[in-house]
Amino acid sequence: MDIKQKTINAGGIKFFMEQDGEEVARAYLYVLKNDLHEEPFGFLEDVFVSENLRGGGLGTELLKEVIETAKKNKCYKIVATSRHARPKVHALYERLGFKDWGKEFRMNF
Repeated sequence: MDIKQKTINAGGIKFFMEQDGEEVARAYLYVLKNDLHEEPFGFLEDVFVSENLRGGGLGTELLKEVIETAKKNKCYKIVATSRHARPKVHALYERLGFKDWGKEFRMNF
């Protein structure tokens, strides 16, 4: 059998906050489709808050906006990944309603 390919259109949205013209917080939401569901799903990527501003609520504010945007895009789920060494990020995700669902496997190029 031959392997076939089909192009799937996906969109990305960058959310960010600036202070004095400098980006101090950001997150990306990618809205993706697959053949298993009619609705798309959201993939949350590259969540960042400047180290000197962490703990001040910027990450929470930013992620709440991302979550609402995923809902507005009719996503049936949103997936976020995080390295094992980031327990504060994990706690933030859990406070916002995310569940520890599994494990990420990755291959860098």
